[in-house]
Amino acid sequence: MSVNKLHIQDFLEMAKLHPVLDVRSPGEYAHAHIPGAVSLPLFSDEERKVVGTSYKQRSRQDAIKIGLDYFGPKMRLMVELVEAILQEQNKKSKDESKVVLVHCWRGGMRSGAVAWLLDLYGFEVHLLVGGYKAFRKWVLAGFEKDYELKVLGGYTGSGKTDVLHELKRRKETVLDLEAIASHKGSAFGAMGEGKQPGQEMFENILAIHLEEAAQRSQPIWVEDESQRIGLVNLPKSFWNLMRKAPLYFLEIDFEHRLQHIVSGYGKFDKEHLVNAIIRIQKRLGPLETKTAINHLLENNITECFRVLLWYYDKHYTKSLNARENLKDVLQKIPCDSINAKANAQKLIEIKQPA
Repeated sequence: MSVNKLHIQDFLEMAKLHPVLDVRSPGEYAHAHIPGAVSLPLFSDEERKVVGTSYKQRSRQDAIKIGLDYFGPKMRLMVELVEAILQEQNKKSKDESKVVLVHCWRGGMRSGAVAWLLDLYGFEVHLLVGGYKAFRKWVLAGFEKDYELKVLGGYTGSGKTDVLHELKRRKETVLDLEAIASHKGSAFGAMGEGKQPGQEMFENILAIHLEEAAQRSQPIWVEDESQRIGLVNLPKSFWNLMRKAPLYFLEIDFEHRLQHIVSGYGKFDKEHLVNAIIRIQKRLGPLETKTAINHLLENNITECFRVLLWYYDKHYTKSLNARENLKDVLQKIPCDSINAKANAQKLIEIKQPA
């Protein structure tokens, strides 16, 4: 047997079918990792620090000896953990594969040591050349590509996310940026969502989804977003590409949108809603902030969100009009109501801006 070395593209293709074992320290993994990878640390964070210090201050050989002291007692447990990971994977795939993929930070000693052990035991081991660092290089390069995008726009409350889901059901290619970011993009966008990924992890997840979407050889639908979604930022080159893409703007009556917003956000706790309003008080203005909060405290949810919706409409209009190429990319789509199926059908029928 021997360990097979793979470059990033082949590694990611195999990762669709086989488990990826990230042997970096728990802290490195927690910061960001290849989506779907399982943490199988060779060293704890403290052990990694000790080995690294020895490498810098003494010698490579001394660092290896210390590393072996840590590695030796863990060998059996690591093998058994990988067996358990494969058993779980094989239950899902109904396969008896013994294939595992391994990487560390740069494809050096840590992944080499674990790959040797797993190969010795009898697993079919594939090692990522260049490690996680090579993956990050692939991620950043992906955002520089020229994708064919279609941007779905519309004022707040237009049901754009539901339309995207409907487009996906109709076999259109969709990249749901807000789902990837775990945030709906406004001051209220964290409500009902899980914890947001960090910036680097967000980029990793986005890059994988973007690559999968591009492989379908169709235009990719995305929602019109600010560059910042909650606490994370869209990569600048990709966001600039969105700004140049055709923009399909759902034109929906204010009152329809207001009722849609109330039905969605009105169920949330008042304290959370008040905190969200306070976060935008500088832009909303002192009078509007006070008015919105008072309506909320008086259980007048509709009038509270009427104030907020006027603000978001004004904000979006300003952002829209600031685009230099607006006349070239904008196509307005008149819609009678917030009906995802009907509005998705309109978008499918209108392939290109007039």
